[in-house]
Order: sequence, then C-alpha cells, then structure tokens
Amino acid sequence: KKQAEKAVHQKKEQSKTKCRKARRRHINLVAEFNHRQRKNIWLETHIWHAKRFHMVKKWGYCLGNSPTEKSYRACYRAMTKHCLLQDFSYYCCLELKGKENELLKQLARICSTDAGLTFQEAHCLSGRFEGSLNLYRADRYPEEMLGPVTFIWKPRDGSENRQLWIWVHPALKQDILKELKAIFQCSEPEEICITEPVTTSIQEEKQVEVVTSLASKRKKEDKEGEKAVPVKKIIGDGTRDPFQSYSWIAQTTGIVISDRSMEILRYRLIGPLSNSVLTETLKAASIQTV
Repeated sequence: KKQAEKAVHQKKEQSKTKCRKARRRHINLVAEFNHRQRKNIWLETHIWHAKRFHMVKKWGYCLGNSPTEKSYRACYRAMTKHCLLQDFSYYCCLELKGKENELLKQLARICSTDAGLTFQEAHCLSGRFEGSLNLYRADRYPEEMLGPVTFIWKPRDGSENRQLWIWVHPALKQDILKELKAIFQCSEPEEICITEPVTTSIQEEKQVEVVTSLASKRKKEDKEGEKAVPVKKIIGDGTRDPFQSYSWIAQTTGIVISDRSMEILRYRLIGPLSNSVLTETLKAASIQTV
C-alpha cells in the first residue's frame, strides 16, 4: 500500500505545454510579450536586437548591450561608408507647453551662459536645430549639476505659445522632472494614465491558458480563432509608474509639463548615406487645408 501511494505521488503530471504552432499564433505571442515586459519595458526594435545581441536590464528597460558575433568591423564600415542606425528610444522625453517668455524666464534659472549654450540660443529657438546643455538646480550654478540634456523647440506658428521637448537619460529623469515642476510650480496633475490591470491580466490569462484536452488535437477554444485581437496593454515606460499622473499644469502661468517617454521613438543615423536613407524612407505629406 505504501509503495502504491508513493508511486502515485511520484507520477508526473501530464505536460500542458502548447505545441509550437499554437505558441506561434499572433494572439499568443502578443500575450506572452506583454507578460514578459511587466518589469522591463521593450523597445520597438527589441525582437531584432534579442536575436543578435546580449540583452541587459537597465533603468527599467531591456536593452541590447553587445552583439553575439564579431560585428565591430561591419559597424565601423557602415559609419564610414554607408549608414548605421541606433535606437535611443529609451531616452525620456519631457514636453513643456506655454508662453515663450515664461518658459525662457524660468529655464534660465537651471542653466548659464557661462557654461555655453542655453535654451534661448537664436538658432535653436527657431526650431531648426537641436541643442545640448548641462542642467543645474535652480539658481545653484556652478554647483549641484543635474546632468546633460538635449532639446528642440517646435517651430513658431505665429502664436506666443511654444512647445519644447527635452530629452534626458532615464537615470536623470526623476531629478530633472522634479526640478522642472518646482521652478514652474506645476503641482496639479492635468492627466492621469488610465489603466485596466485587472481586465488585461484576466484576458492574458485566458489567452495563455486556452488549451485543448490532451487526447484531442490542439486547437484554440476561442470561437474567433486567428481573428481574435488581444487588448492593447498600457504599461507606461521603465521610469514611470502607470498608475501615476504623467502631465502637470501650473495654475498661475498655465505652463504644462508632460512626460512623453516611450511615446516618441528616437533613432540616430550615422554615416555619409544617412541623408539618402532618410530621403528614400520618408515621404513628404501633402498639405491639406480644412
């Protein structure tokens, strides 16, 4: 009797793993990918990099660190003779909206002309070129440096309201965002990221656990089959809690600060053929007046 009970306990449960064809269905792949990036966010080019690079988890993202094969000569050849593309989408984007005079007045407190370029440089203020500078805590130059950033203004449209994008490294984002909200006195949240974690998780579990009986052929129980479309999951980015607000407004000046991380993709092209690649890739849209 003891031997029989022991055998029953040692008996392995039958595997419930799906066959490869079922795992490779689009609906199952999306559900699995959403589940795997709950802790570390993937870039748009993650699948391409994961097949060719050693991946590391840094700053809340999953990034390609080093290639799996000897590609240094190929990269150097591309930079010198052709075109090399790098994905910098993990850089965080902070958007500022408001009156130009008010923006420049407060931004002058966290930078200095003694250190070089500022936000009110003429060729950058027009929106034609991107600028770079070092930020400091308000009125604390040359002490308490926050870190380097790049910025670009939206070209003027005849209005006194302007739009500014500041790109910061994810390791510096929280400190710089806190300083910007302090100098502009933006404390009231304007928008809150609306998520449906319970609904999404239940749907993901249904997608993952949809399995047929072991005795019959493996087919999806979903009546729609391949036509079923998974719900898009709002997961924010690696440096932002999806349950926190992502936009703040100043009641006195009307300045709005928004966190646009992972909403704007950023690529860097290096090489003599970069302009040719952009010319062949991007097509100018026709101007339509309403």
